[in-house]
Amino acid sequence: MFFQRLKIKFQKNTQAGEERQTLRVSNMKLAHVILLYLCFCISFCKDTDEKQKRRTKTTQLSLVSNTPQKDLVDKKCLTEKHTHLSCKKVFCQPWQKCIDGTCICKLPYQCPKNGTLVCSTNGKTYSTYCQQKSFECLRPGAKFLNKGACRAEAQFNVSIKHGNTTSEGIVEVKLVEQDKKMFICKKPWSMAEANVACLDLGFQQGAYDIQKQFEIPENLSMNSTECLQVHCRGLETSLAECTFTKRRTKNDQDFAGVVCYTQNADVTYNSVNKFHGENSQFTAPPVNNSFHCVNGKYIPQKRACNGINDCGDQSDELCCTGCQGKSFFCKSGVCIPSKYKCNGEVDCITGEDEIGCEGTRHPEIKGHHEIKEKTEFLTANMDEERKWIKSFLPKVSCGVKNSVPIRRKRVIGGKPAYMGDFPWQVAIKENERIKCGGIYIGGCWIVTAAHCVSVSKMYHYQIWASFLNTLTPDGDVIVHLVKQIFIHEKYNGSTYENDIALIELKKHSNKKDCELTNSIPVCVPWSSYLFQPNDKCTVSGWGREKDNQKVHLLQWGEVTLINNCSRYYPGRYFEKEMDCAGTDDGSIDACKGDSGGPLVCKDVNNVTYVWGVVSWGENCGRPEYPGVYTKVANYFDWISHHVGRSLISQYNV
Repeated sequence: MFFQRLKIKFQKNTQAGEERQTLRVSNMKLAHVILLYLCFCISFCKDTDEKQKRRTKTTQLSLVSNTPQKDLVDKKCLTEKHTHLSCKKVFCQPWQKCIDGTCICKLPYQCPKNGTLVCSTNGKTYSTYCQQKSFECLRPGAKFLNKGACRAEAQFNVSIKHGNTTSEGIVEVKLVEQDKKMFICKKPWSMAEANVACLDLGFQQGAYDIQKQFEIPENLSMNSTECLQVHCRGLETSLAECTFTKRRTKNDQDFAGVVCYTQNADVTYNSVNKFHGENSQFTAPPVNNSFHCVNGKYIPQKRACNGINDCGDQSDELCCTGCQGKSFFCKSGVCIPSKYKCNGEVDCITGEDEIGCEGTRHPEIKGHHEIKEKTEFLTANMDEERKWIKSFLPKVSCGVKNSVPIRRKRVIGGKPAYMGDFPWQVAIKENERIKCGGIYIGGCWIVTAAHCVSVSKMYHYQIWASFLNTLTPDGDVIVHLVKQIFIHEKYNGSTYENDIALIELKKHSNKKDCELTNSIPVCVPWSSYLFQPNDKCTVSGWGREKDNQKVHLLQWGEVTLINNCSRYYPGRYFEKEMDCAGTDDGSIDACKGDSGGPLVCKDVNNVTYVWGVVSWGENCGRPEYPGVYTKVANYFDWISHHVGRSLISQYNV
């Protein structure tokens, strides 16, 4: 009986083992099937996602390409009359500096000392290209001639021949290093080169057309077996600054022609015009179908916002809501040529043209690598010289934290900050309590709201930095007294216009500088186009919650920039001096006690700018009552006047 029970038990165990084995095999098969299915799904989803991205990109391009050109132009921006000299939209040249939103001439001694000798058409040799351009900027007339010291026999000449008037014809050039004159090749001749050529010839508004065909005498055509290829950036003042190479010609159709813009450009003439069809007569575009350049020139509306500087002063590319063709759109509303993307030089003031460029960089002068295999460069590359000079300009370190903390969502509705999150945040204390916030911008300087401080109470204030908790500040807290206060001269306490002030800190005894050990200066924006409505920014402070509860830990929250808050605060919101930000539900907002503190925004390179100073608002934390901030970009020159340009100017001091 015992053995029988044992046998039965053994049989049952054997059966159970077989069942488990069968189940194990089944599970393995099932797992294998599931794994194959998941691999298929991942591959399918990835492929679908890539296709979706391509469709999205195609749709976006289609939307832009199908948008009428007049709708790509920002009419409000046009009223500001931006040109290549508007440093709110573009970077100044190394021989210029940005003052009151305009690129003006530097004095020659302000140029970097690094560089090579260049010769000017006045016969004078300059130490650097930057110095020569600075002199030319101050005293137009004497232009760049050649790289290297001046020589008595050196001569550069541009002329246009075989046209019906003195303002049109085939372009002929005599280079400094060449004995004879040569025609310019038709390819890659473009409006960039044509504008420079016409400017060099004295036509201040540049070129009008590059499509017109010109006939040349047969004997010249037979003898002209070579032509010059020229590459310009488009903002040179002489063709001598452009880069020349030489190639063989096939026929006289290989030569470049130009019609320079004159006040009589509306005179009818015969031309091959790509805008009006082959061999047709055309005139300057009618005013109601034209883009009016700032320099007075009229161009067809369809040429605006295409990345090509048709105007000659770049005004057709600086007020755009999108770009047509293959041009690249900067979020500051500027269209640039696609070849400027990933060329190693930042062209968008917002920096996105040099983002994600690993392994995709290409030379700015397209085609030079192919040309170089055939023939040598006949002139120096002065555009490379320009970029090299830029590398020696002073650089300001700001807006970059020592470490990047983990982002924590959601100040009213905010959450506590951690040490290092906001190294530019300071507190202004009066009678042992926090009166307002402030923003460290470098050196001994703090930016705050004008309504926060009074010159008469200057000696009652303490500036606290490197702390988070008002109840238990740690041992790293830095306390400074105030040396002087500058309140904006046009501050209006009733309307909060120009609600901005500067505090200069007292240096500690025997110290050359103000030591704010754990503080990092935030960058000061020079252009109101660096950030746009709908951009996400961050506000921080020790202000009260909406139920009037005190806050002891530094709070922060993410808000969205809002376009023109006049609809929320009619008659009280001044767009030039103010900006506003908030959330749809009002869950995050600045409130009482946050005044004077920072509204900061990050650019594509994660560099932080103080976009606003907490100023005023109503009904803290309520929907449709966004916080109002002093727009710091509007006060860049006022700030730099007091603190010194070298402290805050990131580009072209």
